[in-house]
Amino acid sequence: MLAPSDQLDGISGAALQMQRELQWFKEVESIVPPICKDVLNSDGKKPSEVFSQQHANLVKEGEKWMKEIATSSSFVAALIVTIMFAAAFTIPGGNNDKGAPIFLDDPLFMVFIISDSISLFSATTSVLMFLGILTSQYAENKFLTRLPTKLIIGLSALFISIAAMMIAFCAALAILLKKSSTKVVMIPIILLACVPVTLFALLQFPLLVNIFISTYGPGIFDRNIQRWY
Repeated sequence: MLAPSDQLDGISGAALQMQRELQWFKEVESIVPPICKDVLNSDGKKPSEVFSQQHANLVKEGEKWMKEIATSSSFVAALIVTIMFAAAFTIPGGNNDKGAPIFLDDPLFMVFIISDSISLFSATTSVLMFLGILTSQYAENKFLTRLPTKLIIGLSALFISIAAMMIAFCAALAILLKKSSTKVVMIPIILLACVPVTLFALLQFPLLVNIFISTYGPGIFDRNIQRWY
């Protein structure tokens, strides 16, 4: 039987609701006698078959929820990949006559290169994870760990890519304005660059924490509970 709506409403997202239902089922299954797993009810169905029937709609809702997040997030990640790939070949300050970057020996240039690379690779990882979610088979057992793990990796990589992108932007700006009389504008611009990272953290970090705790946190029941056999 599906859990009451007031209990599921406290869990964000249909996929996490399905995960919680699976956790309950697996926990109960682990403490009852093995023979009970194959006992038929009055309709001639096993407990697993009843569970699948009762949660068919929740599986569909969970699939829709996961795909909506993956679609929107993969678009952002793909945009970052495009931007950072182009930025890697658009060196701040340009190149000298020998083709080497003018600011090659500047520590800020190394900050730019490293943060640009981190952002590019993290965004690429994020895209791959979200594509994996979009192409996954949404069997009910996938909601237990596999799909949530992909979402955790995808959102974490996306957050890292956004943060690294802002660092690369600030480093490039610092390189260009370091010897300029307008370098006073660097401070407010750097502060503004922190806004996207902060907004992403405020909007998505709670969801990321909930998914992580729900997937890898302590079990629903006390692990030391006495079995029924």
